[in-house]
Amino acid sequence: MIFVVVALVVLALLASVHRYVWRRFVGDTTAPGSTLRKVGTVAAFVLPLLSVGAMTSGRIGAPFWLQQVLAWPGFLWLAALMYLTLALLVGEVVRPLLTRALARRDAAAAARSTAGTGTSAPAVDGTVAATASGTRPRTEELVPAGRTGPTTSADPAPVTAPATEPEPEAVRDTEPKAPAETEPADREPAVATTPAAPHPSRRLFVSRVVGGAAAAAGLATVGHGTANVLRGPSVQRITVPLAKLPRAAHGFRIAVVSDIHIGPILGRAHTRRIVDTINSTSPDLVAVVGDLVDGSVADLGSAAEPLAALRAPHGSFFVTGNHEYFSGAEQWVDHVRELGLIPLENARVEMGGFDLAGVNDVAGETEGQGPDFVRALGDRDRSRAAVLLAHQPVVIHDAVEHGVDLQLSGHTHGGQLWPGNYLAELANPTVAGLERYGDTQLFVSRGAGAWGPPVRVGAPADITVVELASRQA
Repeated sequence: MIFVVVALVVLALLASVHRYVWRRFVGDTTAPGSTLRKVGTVAAFVLPLLSVGAMTSGRIGAPFWLQQVLAWPGFLWLAALMYLTLALLVGEVVRPLLTRALARRDAAAAARSTAGTGTSAPAVDGTVAATASGTRPRTEELVPAGRTGPTTSADPAPVTAPATEPEPEAVRDTEPKAPAETEPADREPAVATTPAAPHPSRRLFVSRVVGGAAAAAGLATVGHGTANVLRGPSVQRITVPLAKLPRAAHGFRIAVVSDIHIGPILGRAHTRRIVDTINSTSPDLVAVVGDLVDGSVADLGSAAEPLAALRAPHGSFFVTGNHEYFSGAEQWVDHVRELGLIPLENARVEMGGFDLAGVNDVAGETEGQGPDFVRALGDRDRSRAAVLLAHQPVVIHDAVEHGVDLQLSGHTHGGQLWPGNYLAELANPTVAGLERYGDTQLFVSRGAGAWGPPVRVGAPADITVVELASRQA
C-alpha cells in the first residue's frame, strides 16, 4: 500500500513538473495550432513515458535490448527535466525584472517620439508657432513681400521662421496666393507616414527570451555532465594515518572504486576505462566497494569481464552494494570470483600489517544476507589496524563499535546531480571525502559511474588511491 501511495505521488509530481515546463517552453512561446506547439505537446507526453520505461524496464524483466533503447533518452530526459526546471525557476525571478525594464524603455521611446513630432500651439503674443515637423502657417497669414510700414490691426501678424531652417521656395513668393488657391482653414496638412513593422507582444518577447536562456543553460549543464561520465573517472589521492599501522605497512596503497554501475548505458567500454585507470596507479590492493552492476549476469556478464585484467600484488576484493541485490547478488558474487576478484561476504583476511574486512550491504537483509559485523570482526586481534569495506556509509557506527580504524565506502555518488548532494546529506553521515567518527575514519568515494542519468554535475567521477601511513614511520 505504501509503495502504491509513493508511486502515485511521484507520478503526480512528474505530471505537474511536465505541465509547468510545457507551459513555459511551449504554451507561452508558440501560437495555438502552430506546428511548434503540436511538436512540443507531443514531446511533453512522449518524453515522460520514455523516462518511466527506462526506470521500470529492468525491474519488470524487459528484454535487455529494450532496456538499452529506453535508457539513453529516458534517463537523459530526467536530467534535462531537472535542470530545465531549475533554470525556469530562476527565470521566474528574471521575468518581472525584464518586463519592467522593457516597459520603461517603451515609455521613454514614446516620450521621445512625442517630443520629436511636436504639436501646433499659439505663441504667447498671438502668433502661430511653427511645428517641430516643419509645417508652415497657411499663406493667408504671411506678410506680402515689399510691404513696408508698421502693421495695423487689420494686418495679419508676421511670422518669423526659425533661423536655422531656410524657407521653402513657396514661402518666398512675392505675391500671396489667390483666395481660390489657398487651403481651406479646417484642413490639416498631409503628413506622410510609414506603417510600423509588426513586433511580438512584450509578454511573448519576454517568454521567448527567458525560455531560450533557460533551455540553453539546462541543456548545456546536462551536456557537460554527460561528458564527465563518458570520459571516465579521474584519479584522486589521499593519505590516511593509522595509529596501529606498523612501520612495515607504511605507504600501502589501496585503489578504492565504487558504484561502477555497469548497465544498459555504461557497458564493457566503461569497465575497460576503469580497469585501465586503476592499473595505471599501480596499487598494492584494489577494493571494489559495491554497486558494480545494474542488471543480471546473463545480460551484463560480458560487460564485466575486463575486471579480470585488474592487477594488484595483494589482490582485488569485492563487497556487495544495494544494486547487486536488485540484480541477483549470489550470481554476481560467483561471477566476480570467476573474474579473479575475492568477495568478502562478512569476512576478513590478514594483510602484512593490518586486517582487511568486508560486510554485505544492508539491502541484503531482505534476503537474510545483511551485514554481520560479529562474523567479520568479532574475534580479531584489536591490537592490529583494521580496514573495513562496506558499501553504505550508514554502518559507520557499527564500525566504531567494533574498533575499525578505517572504513571505505561509496553509495552516495557525492550527490551525482547538484543539488542532490544536499539530499544525500540527509541520508548519509558523510557524502564524500574523509571524516572522523571517534577513533574510526570514514572515507566515502564519489564513485566511478552513474546511476540513472549518465550525468554528473558538481560531483565528478573518481577512483581514489588511499595511501595508509604509519605514525611510527
